[in-house]
Amino acid sequence: MIQNAFKFTQPETVVHLVARSADDRIRISVADHCGGLSQGDEKKMFVPFASHPGRMAGLGLGLSIARQSVEADMGSLTVQDVPGTGCVFTIDLPRHQLP
Repeated sequence: MIQNAFKFTQPETVVHLVARSADDRIRISVADHCGGLSQGDEKKMFVPFASHPGRMAGLGLGLSIARQSVEADMGSLTVQDVPGTGCVFTIDLPRHQLP
């Protein structure tokens, strides 16, 4: 997510990383300034090999693999479009108890 944020964010803007714990959950968010998503991109974003035309080269596997990894740990990986600004990707995981 961080790599994608730096890859797609517009020059002279910032990428924000926020990690928080609340009750039994851990949430990690990465916000970029990619300019926002085109209509329907939120649904296609995590589909394997769904690279975005006109964007930098890649196989279109990164977000798909990331989501599968997070879901294997009983979590979720979502994206929220901030129209005209960018995207916020959020990982939500259960907090593991130490023995």
